[in-house]
Order: sequence, then structure tokens, then C-alpha cells
Amino acid sequence: MDILKAVDGPRGIFADSMPGASTGGAMIKRTPNDSAWYRGGLFHDDMRVNVPGLWFMSWYDVSVGPNLATYNHVRKTARPEIANQQYAVIAPTLHCAYKRATENTIVGERSMGDARLDYDALTYGWFDVFLKGDKSQLLDTLPKVRYFTMGLNKWQTTDSWPPSGAETLRYFISSGGKANSANGDGVLTTRPPRQDLPDAFRYDPMNPVPSYGGNVCCTGNAVQGGSFDQLKMEQRGDILVYTSEPLKEGMEVSGPVELTLYVSSDVKDTDFTLKLLDVYPDGRAFNLDESIQRARYRDGYDKVVFMEKDQVYKVTVGPLTTSNYFEAGHRIRIEVSSSNFPRFDRNMNTGGNNFDEKTGVVANNKVHHSTKHPTSLTLTVVKRKTAS
Repeated sequence: MDILKAVDGPRGIFADSMPGASTGGAMIKRTPNDSAWYRGGLFHDDMRVNVPGLWFMSWYDVSVGPNLATYNHVRKTARPEIANQQYAVIAPTLHCAYKRATENTIVGERSMGDARLDYDALTYGWFDVFLKGDKSQLLDTLPKVRYFTMGLNKWQTTDSWPPSGAETLRYFISSGGKANSANGDGVLTTRPPRQDLPDAFRYDPMNPVPSYGGNVCCTGNAVQGGSFDQLKMEQRGDILVYTSEPLKEGMEVSGPVELTLYVSSDVKDTDFTLKLLDVYPDGRAFNLDESIQRARYRDGYDKVVFMEKDQVYKVTVGPLTTSNYFEAGHRIRIEVSSSNFPRFDRNMNTGGNNFDEKTGVVANNKVHHSTKHPTSLTLTVVKRKTAS
């Protein structure tokens, strides 16, 4: 709000005071349950969308998860004939970069192969049907969801999202208490460890983990989006790294990804971040998606519940979403930390507003993993004969 005043910017939903808004209306000051969010033209899931939809998304855009959730919401709540006229395309590109795909599409540092698609024919054909009344066979041949699977590097189709026949696969995290960095002992296993040997790390908001690649939009030069080898970032001691054994068979992960954490801290509020990666046999670790959860909202965004020192709490991070084929010999990896800045706002760990604080406090955070505290990663897996 102060920036808008300084540049004599136009007033609008970013700064206007709104009746009933507990914080005066500025977006940065609003809590998640502020009544002002229900004004200003924003969509809410108690609304109904009753128009045909052609949805374009991309895996390295900030909004792919919410867009897929809204796509499913419309298919569930719209009038039957409209619900049946919802179609989605999910590309392996950055925000609004669909038509920049080539015979060898590079997103960040990772090759996606030939990711081209005739978007012009699809878009103009759609407008011909719904604006001109063209009786072409476009809708008879158009899949409900056309999505690009990275790693497999091919377009696939399904009648729903997640893809039909998808199943969940659960991994548990384990370590000897030293999962810090890629050189640590953190692993993903199929069973939770019996003994709790928590992994501890120090999160200093004055020295946050820098964002490196990722699923972003409109960040200018602050963050270069896309898929980058994270190995050099994983040398930091404030990143916990958990990696599976090399896969004996290829695995397609297409759909939601969620992490259930059991954590403790010596501060009243902090954040927990998650990053999902595909680790190549040569050690390169490419990021697929990422998320964050503020501890004070772990029980819902309608209330604030602060942490008590050294008490263990359940925190869910996600959902992330992706479509990636982990080839045989590749490994599945996650990173857990408390910052990913400036991709996400820093938590100053004080329990205060964050947006108007200049000085933070250091948080000593722990991730617990045992039969009592089964920290686990849930993947959505699609078994396909074509994936080879």
C-alpha cells in the first residue's frame, strides 16, 4: 500500500479500504479469512461457472494446482451439459509460454523433448464452435484432459484429473538424525522407522534458502522459473533431503502430491517448505513442484493456532501437482526446509505480521519420523503399459 502511495498509483483491490475488512483492505495486510477476499471479483468455490471452458495450464506456472482444482470444481458443480464442455491442456512450460515449445523444449535446464502442440488450431476451432456455431467435429475428438508427462516427454490424454486408474503410493521419511543436505542420511522408505531420530535444522530469516527455479509467474528477475539441478542448493545445512533407492521400474507420477509432516520448534510460528525432485543416475536433481505451509494455519486458514515450544504438531504441506515419469534407475527426492525466498514470503518466526517486521528470530526446527510420528509423502501414480 505504501508503494502505491509513493508512486501515486491507482486505487483498487490492492489498496482500497473495504467495508467490513478487518485490516483496512490492503492485500498484504489481510489474513486468509479476511472478508475483503470475498470482494473485488475474486472467484470462490461457492460460485457456479456455467459456461464452456478451454483451460490452458503449464507445469511451471504458479497457478497450475489451483487451476486444476477449479477445473474439477466446475466439472462437478456446473449444469450437466456445461460440465461436459470443460477441456484442459497442461504443457511442460513456464507461465504463458505454451507456444514457445520447440522440437527440443528446454525449461530451465531440463529438456522436455518435442512439446509442440497446435494451439492456434485448437483455440480458433474452439471459438468457431462456441462463437460462430460451427458444427465441426472438434468436441468429438477433443480429450477432456491433454497433459504432457515430463521424463516420458510425450503428450497423453485422460477423461479426468488425476488420470483414470491413478492410485496413491506412500513413502515414509527416515534418517539417523542427520538428513541435512544432500550429503546427509535422509531416505524415503516404504515403512516408517520405529525409533524417532528427528532431523534438526536452523532457520534464520535473515539468511533464507534462495529460490532456484520453480513454478513461478511474473517475478521479473527475482526468480528464474523452470527446472534446474538443485544439487548445489542441497549443500545447505538448513535443507533436509530424503531420497528413495533407485527405481527398479519406471514410475509415472501424475496428480496431487502431499507431505504429512510431524514437526516441532522453539518458536511460536514458522514455515515448512516442500520440494519434489527427479534425481538422475548422474546425480542431477531436477525440481518438479514446490509448496509451503505456515504453522500458525496448520489447523485451517480460518484461525490462528501458535506452536508451543518443543511440542510435536502435524502439518500438511501441499497439495503439489505434476506429471513426471521417473525412469528406471532414477530416484525420487524431497527437500524439506523453512524458506524458499523470494518465491514465498519469509516467516520472521515471531508470530507477528511478517509484512511490517524488520527483524526476525532464529527458529530451531525439527522433523520427526517414527511409527508414532509417521511423516510421509503421498504420490499419485499411474500405471501405463505405454510408459517405457
